[in-house]
Amino acid sequence: MPSFSPSILLALLLPFSQTVMARFTPKDLLSAPRRGEAVPNKAGTLAIFHSSTYSFDSHSKTSTWSLLNLDTGATSVLFNDTAVQEVAWLNDDSILYINETNPDVKGGSQLWLSNCHNPDTKKLFASLNAPVSNLKPVVRGEYLNFVVSALSTPSTGEAYNAETAPKKYTSGLSYESLFVRHWDSYIKPQRSSLFTGPESNSDAVHKQLMNLLGSGSKLETPVAPFGGAEDFTISPDGDTVAFLSKSPDLNPANNTQTLVYTKDTDGNLIAQGASSSPVYSPDGKYIAYLQMYQNGYESDQNKIFLYEISSSKTTLLLKDWDNSPSKLVWAPDSAALYIVAENNGRGKLFKTGIVGANSGDVEELISENSVNGVHILPTGKLLISKNSLTSSTGYFTLDPSSKTVTPLLSPVKVDKELSSLEKVTVEDFSFKGADDVEVHGLITKPSNFDAKKKWKMAFFIHGGPQGAWTDSWSTRWNPAVFAEHGYVVVAVNPTGSTGYGQKFVDGIQGQWGGRPYIDLEKAFEYLEKSDKYSYIDFDNSVALGASYGGYMINYIQGKPLGRKFKALVCHDGVFSTLNQYSSEELYFPQHDFEGKIWENRAGYSKWDPAALVTNWATPQLVIHNELDYRLPVSEGLAVFNILQELGVPSKFLTFPDENHWVLKPENSLFWHETVLEWIDRWTTAEKKGEKVVRVRGEL
Repeated sequence: MPSFSPSILLALLLPFSQTVMARFTPKDLLSAPRRGEAVPNKAGTLAIFHSSTYSFDSHSKTSTWSLLNLDTGATSVLFNDTAVQEVAWLNDDSILYINETNPDVKGGSQLWLSNCHNPDTKKLFASLNAPVSNLKPVVRGEYLNFVVSALSTPSTGEAYNAETAPKKYTSGLSYESLFVRHWDSYIKPQRSSLFTGPESNSDAVHKQLMNLLGSGSKLETPVAPFGGAEDFTISPDGDTVAFLSKSPDLNPANNTQTLVYTKDTDGNLIAQGASSSPVYSPDGKYIAYLQMYQNGYESDQNKIFLYEISSSKTTLLLKDWDNSPSKLVWAPDSAALYIVAENNGRGKLFKTGIVGANSGDVEELISENSVNGVHILPTGKLLISKNSLTSSTGYFTLDPSSKTVTPLLSPVKVDKELSSLEKVTVEDFSFKGADDVEVHGLITKPSNFDAKKKWKMAFFIHGGPQGAWTDSWSTRWNPAVFAEHGYVVVAVNPTGSTGYGQKFVDGIQGQWGGRPYIDLEKAFEYLEKSDKYSYIDFDNSVALGASYGGYMINYIQGKPLGRKFKALVCHDGVFSTLNQYSSEELYFPQHDFEGKIWENRAGYSKWDPAALVTNWATPQLVIHNELDYRLPVSEGLAVFNILQELGVPSKFLTFPDENHWVLKPENSLFWHETVLEWIDRWTTAEKKGEKVVRVRGEL
């Protein structure tokens, strides 16, 4: 009978054990339907939502638009066609949608009219000579128009179509000022703008797109790289569009200032920090929007402002409220606002009055999970889209008076891939961190959890750094996948995390390896010493982080905390804080490291992981992608090269076609398989008595 070493035996048995024991696998995560926000019609009887799925058998994606009956929760397919990009309500039954193909114009698009009850009965409304997105219809009596976004040519302001543009015979791009590249693309002359067509009730369909911002405008909306339909709003009478744009006179590499403009006056409403979420009141008297005070700080607190159109008066609401809202929705009577804001690890829903006796009061309506969509129904109830750590986006109604939440579509009950998640549990914990400040975290336990058994720990460190682990769904860092793979997942929100007051957020400035590291160290100590967590096998723990979390992985690799883990995983992390000027948004390091590098080199050097490389000893997986222009791939290569030179067991994974995130399903599956194999390798090996030996080259 042949003999095998423990490591070889493990490699042979691992696929079988995963097949038998796995309950919610990476393939389940990536195959399950991904649903968007549900948007109701005016009558509040039906809602439209989009979902997409990916098949690893056919290696293809499906795209579906569906109707949701708001009385019964029943769903029916409206379109099952990847060419249908967006669908918008016109009234109770009529819809307008974008088809991304146009047989008459290569690279063009079309707008179609249809009835939601009989979508095959359709009429071509507009043949457009360019690709468009972010469709918003404008209905005025029998007349119909629309506003969309598209790239525009720099000189004429016309909608840009790459398929019909004059061919270039060189790939060269030259620059004489900042910005050179952003997120995952090099900056090109075309800018995103808003377009409309001639208002019409005729059968003419070849509509010339007209740039609302005018030719040669320096304004750009939606704001790159993540802006969308939320970056502009149309007045109830359809006459005016309010939109966001970066200040055209300030270089975006060094400034976060984003202003609210209107189509008619081209005048800004504010003049300080980054603004977002402009929305007209139903009576057309106000524009509510969010604004940060500090230019050059992307994580400053969002404040709620009210702009009165008739008087041009701007009013700050909830001056002393220590939350940072992300979304605003008007009540139908224009007397109150619904607010989505992160708070204590949840994306909660609040309401505040702006006039009358309730002005300035804040009422918490939803305190669990994370709300990502809010619409008011004619009945006074709200249609809510929300998700959690144990469920992708589902749909619910909320009675504001009783705060009763009624499910319409619950993913864990209808998606077979998510069925085991009903038994996955999430609990809160807190402890005293740096400066004796309370720090909060979330623990995710597997569906077959037994407190009498010992469980390996996956210690998650979030990115940002001004971000947080919340009770929300993700297809990238999903604790339930790791929990169902056999780990208890501990996700700590150290100093710098959002949702715990602005002072806590600001506390990371100049402290990248200071207070947050102490918080993480104290978190481990707290869990280790508490009898409540005796089920955690602290001798079989791993730590994983991305972005700032990846920085922290590289930092703790050289600190005592790094020796408490059997393996580390660093995704798109920082090797050296002295390399931050190879990034694109320079305001970010200039804020967090308190100045420019030649003005405060000591501030950049103070928490540099590269200064600690002689202490590196824990096996580490390094993941870094070629299209990550926020943190160039050289950061990951440097970490891996040094680990290899030091003889520390290490592995390097890269995706040439991915950016800061791994978004393509096949790539994401490989990412998950590689990460899980790596952390299993070292924790399981230790259990079998093997020692991790630091040697040169391969292990």
